[in-house]
Amino acid sequence: QVQLVESGGGLVQAGDSLRLSCAASAPTFSSYAMGWFRQAPGKEREFVVTITWSGGNTYYADSVKGRFTISRDNAKNTVYLQMNSLKPEDTAVYYCAAVYGSISPHPKYDYWGQGTQVTVSS
Repeated sequence: QVQLVESGGGLVQAGDSLRLSCAASAPTFSSYAMGWFRQAPGKEREFVVTITWSGGNTYYADSVKGRFTISRDNAKNTVYLQMNSLKPEDTAVYYCAAVYGSISPHPKYDYWGQGTQVTVSS
């Protein structure tokens, strides 16, 4: 069982930056593909980004491409989401997810965190 704990959310103004973190309990964290998703009020959860287990490939939703950057630190069992030029439409609960060994851009994730709220005011 893998436990994921997100942190770093908050209230910011449009144009600001935030960095989200997701700490994983997996002993073989480096073997897991990691992703970020978000869910805005009244909307379905949507894909944001995937990073493969090797970290060699990343896949972004068009809505965040060029503004968000995913990275991972396998020594710290942590994946990060750097969010720049934030917009009010980025307001959502952000979830990280994990799946073992995937190289797919859109894997079926097995493990999910509890989420962290990001609110961007105009």
